[in-house]
Amino acid sequence: MKVNIQLIDELKGKGIVALENFRKGSLIFEEDPIVACQFSWNAACKYEACNHCLKPLETAEENVRRLTGNTNLVLPYPECSTISKSGIVQCVSCGTKYCSQQCQVESLNQYHKVLCFNTLERNNGHPLEQLEETWKQVHYPPETSSIFLIVRLLARVIQAPNKEEFISQILNFCHRSKNEEKNLAHKLLGEKYAGEINLLRELLGNAIPNENIQEFLSPEGFQSLLALLGTNGQGVGTSPFSAWRENVHKKNLSSEELQKVDDFIDKIYEDMYSHTGDFLNSEGVALYVLQSCANHSCMPNAEIRFLHNNSRLSLVALEDIEPNEEICISYLDECALERSRHSRRKLLQENYLFACECPKCISQIDDPDITSDEEMSECDSE
Repeated sequence: MKVNIQLIDELKGKGIVALENFRKGSLIFEEDPIVACQFSWNAACKYEACNHCLKPLETAEENVRRLTGNTNLVLPYPECSTISKSGIVQCVSCGTKYCSQQCQVESLNQYHKVLCFNTLERNNGHPLEQLEETWKQVHYPPETSSIFLIVRLLARVIQAPNKEEFISQILNFCHRSKNEEKNLAHKLLGEKYAGEINLLRELLGNAIPNENIQEFLSPEGFQSLLALLGTNGQGVGTSPFSAWRENVHKKNLSSEELQKVDDFIDKIYEDMYSHTGDFLNSEGVALYVLQSCANHSCMPNAEIRFLHNNSRLSLVALEDIEPNEEICISYLDECALERSRHSRRKLLQENYLFACECPKCISQIDDPDITSDEEMSECDSE
């Protein structure tokens, strides 16, 4: 390992510290999740992705044809498409698709034995489907989490060879539902969702009944799982068309050819937005052990990327990082980072239960505590 997890201070707790120099643009580490799943509404919009690693299961050309509604569209440079469909396999019982036999085996060994149900059960309203439909009626797009991350996490507990050890790993994540010192409660547990929490807990218990997970199905245990989901769930985005676009730009094209392909790509995006709206990527959420230890800064020195077009996370340096320097990421998206200090801290309090004291927030401490409606609406529209 080129990094270390250690105590930063009493306010931050633990964080990730560099053990060597990292130059701007260099890879700090890569990590696979302990669980990952596609967003419920995303899957409902016919995005086919590997059930385990979230890799897209359609080619770049199939992707843009579906998203634009143009079944005759042909992408140039077909060699730049990264998706091969030759390795796709299915579960013989439930039809779940995987990008490879390796993903199918890993899924089966980790959680799928518990969660596999056949077509007849699906048509008769399996409790897992009832759970997902209930979640979808509460959490409309754009989604930021999925109840199925909790489902798979508990299925892993049931299938784990050493259940106590895996439960201990879960409890190492930040899973507090409240910050008593700051009088904060996570937004997933707020008034907006209060009426649905007990129903979700009941449906979850019906979907995967097992004595080994009872501590998580109590009211307090389920609230801690929702808080874990909200504070640690990392969004994952994949796209066969985006991967094709990046590979095309790596080709040694003339300026004329490059301009032509850029115009072509711009037109495709216009058509996709017109036909599909915001559902342009195959999106989901995952839980990572190491990444979850990275603290937030509104001036991050590293960022998360998905360079392999699946759920494998890559942490890349945004600037030069020295040994013993803390490595920080942003919990907010690029647009939110440009908001006022008051707006940034409000978002962080709602989603992560802390008041940010990063260098940027400290330098803006005298700024007025005003949330601009124009600022919020501009970001939400992008």
